[in-house]
Amino acid sequence: MAPLNEQKVLLVHPLGYSAEEAERDISRKTNIMPPIGLASIAAFLEQRSISVDLIDCYAHPDATAQIRQTLLDERPAFLGFSCTTSTFLDGVGIAAMAKSLLPGIRTVFGGVHVSALKEEILERFPEVDFIIAGEGEEALYELLVSGGREPEKVPGLVYRDATGPVFTGHRKQLLELDDLPFPAYEKLSGYPERYKLPIFNYPKAPNASCISSRGCPYACSYCDRSVFRRSFRYNSARYMHEHLRYLNERFGIRHVNFYDDQFTFNRERVEEFCALQCNSARPMTFNCAVRAEHIDAELLRLMKAAGCWMISLGIETGDENLLAQHRRNANLDMLADKIRTIHEAGIRVKGLLMMGLPGESEASIKRSMRYVFSLPIDDFNLAKFTPFPGSPLYKEIHKIGTFDEDWARMDCMEFLFIPRGMTRERLDELFIEFYKSHYKRPKVMLGYAAMLWKSPDSWLRFARDLGSFLRFAASNRRISET
Repeated sequence: MAPLNEQKVLLVHPLGYSAEEAERDISRKTNIMPPIGLASIAAFLEQRSISVDLIDCYAHPDATAQIRQTLLDERPAFLGFSCTTSTFLDGVGIAAMAKSLLPGIRTVFGGVHVSALKEEILERFPEVDFIIAGEGEEALYELLVSGGREPEKVPGLVYRDATGPVFTGHRKQLLELDDLPFPAYEKLSGYPERYKLPIFNYPKAPNASCISSRGCPYACSYCDRSVFRRSFRYNSARYMHEHLRYLNERFGIRHVNFYDDQFTFNRERVEEFCALQCNSARPMTFNCAVRAEHIDAELLRLMKAAGCWMISLGIETGDENLLAQHRRNANLDMLADKIRTIHEAGIRVKGLLMMGLPGESEASIKRSMRYVFSLPIDDFNLAKFTPFPGSPLYKEIHKIGTFDEDWARMDCMEFLFIPRGMTRERLDELFIEFYKSHYKRPKVMLGYAAMLWKSPDSWLRFARDLGSFLRFAASNRRISET
């Protein structure tokens, strides 16, 4: 039998559930984001003469046969995964299958879930050989070029020795983001048509997601910061501009969603980027997420001129006392003023909220509804609070409510954590009431009607899957039963 190829690695983005369920999953119909982290790692490795295959099971739920065939045909010495909490167990199942096909293959897991739990993962899951805790490019490259024979020399790695799991410690020197090649989008089968931003969140297709920073300068109670920890780095304006130009010229991308936590934290970067985009021969539109503290009318005017189509802000809750328990600068009046300023600049506003935070009550949910409905918010996303490993709340979560820690279901689409004084049934009722109340308002309906000419592709997608949307509205179930 031919030996395994140590110059070859297969990278996999797991789905997290069955292919049959994926076809009935409302969240997939509304949003399929490319695994940009894996695509970035693939580009970094290929630049250093390591051959990479990349399979995204979320975009291709029926990819199991393709994974098997790639393993048999290419015989890679390493199999890498990037996992969230909800997709981790699926990754473990794929790793077990790979080891049955190629007994000598080594499996490497990265991402937020394993970066948070580190040694615990190796103690519980023999299918996992290595964990990369933190930034992945250099650690994986060093592991691969050594053939996995000297793991103790690779910072950022968790491995097993004779005594059990060992963590080599976090990498002290992080990458300069402008030195990285653009992600290897071409390795994503069907890119860009296979990938979709949320409906009514873009004006034009094809569109794409992009990341221009890593980390976040804030420390909210509900956020898992296990990968980048307290670091915060960002690409230069010139790099961002060239990245968009590349996406447009290579793939025909017309709109980009910057998937950064804090797009406007560095004002000078944004001003320079906007100037470059305004002078571009290939104008594009974009979305971004901001914190209210880092925007004002003048900056918004520049962003609008440069093509900014929609801005998302983390509201989390419209109850100021509850918000103050979980993040700094919980000033809802200031946030409301900034939302109005975005609206006045002619940019769509999307509010990001959570229901079921520790301390939540029926009264606080009602306050959130009144707050959101009092503002010119065009769209909103209401997530079901989930305490992920690595978040500050995680260690104390069982003391402040009941928590069903079922990793496969921890996708912010179910109430697995129930605050004291609440029930899952009542939370689900209020969740449906929140959404239905939003969509019943005349100005919201008129706003979505305007999408017929502002985002015609969104309306085509909505009409095509109307039955799925109606079933979700009636049942609050992400995956329909029929």
